[in-house]
Amino acid sequence: MIVPLRNKFKNNFKMSRLKNKVAVITGAAKGIGAAIAIHFAEEGAKVVVNYVSSKEEANKVVKSITDNGGTAIAVQADVSKEADVDRLFDETKKAFGSLHILVNNAVFQQYLPVDQVTTEAFHQHFNVNVLGPVLTIQAALKLFGDKGGNIINISSGASKMPMAGVSLYSSTKAALDAITISLSKELGVKNVRVNSILPGATETEGATNAGVTSGSEAEAMFVANTPLGRRGQPEDIAKAAVFLASDDAAWITGEQLSVSGGMYGF
Repeated sequence: MIVPLRNKFKNNFKMSRLKNKVAVITGAAKGIGAAIAIHFAEEGAKVVVNYVSSKEEANKVVKSITDNGGTAIAVQADVSKEADVDRLFDETKKAFGSLHILVNNAVFQQYLPVDQVTTEAFHQHFNVNVLGPVLTIQAALKLFGDKGGNIINISSGASKMPMAGVSLYSSTKAALDAITISLSKELGVKNVRVNSILPGATETEGATNAGVTSGSEAEAMFVANTPLGRRGQPEDIAKAAVFLASDDAAWITGEQLSVSGGMYGF
């Protein structure tokens, strides 16, 4: 089930925790990325909605934002390709002049038992989920100003508690968490904060494609193991991202925030 975009936002973007901030959100045409883009815009951010192939969906996200008084553009780029990443951030600079927030949300996800893991699948996972964030972070650092910046990596609870059949995907998210911790120490001197969000079982198109559909045994298993008794929605993750992007989290870096309804209680 694809979570529909909201038609009206609270107070037509009168909230201001991210006022005048510029944010690049990768993989923002659908699901968690789209929800983050919308919530950031609600809080006053100017948003770059990155997509790979879902141009129509990305334009819908932009229209939903601009129709309600916000500011957003859509930029196509494959984050696993250096030239595409350079163009993404060049377009950001051209449109807005600067950058304050980077959200690494783009993901490649397949649930594969180890005997079905191919070289191609390995590289697809690591190129998008690990190399991609490294490339976007390198580009973002060139646009962050003297006041620093904010990097949020969308990881997964599977990085800490992998299940059978997801060794490849889980290992990329564990790598992303390691990058988060290392870079928080490396970049703190530049006043750049780096944190991860670890979603639990969240209702997205990716989860549906992986077989976690409404009423399925997989969904029942996830819900049974979630203390709050439901699957997450993209908005649940987006609200946590707003917090980490805002000055409310100014003393937080190098953290891995589980947003899982209690499923992953690290």
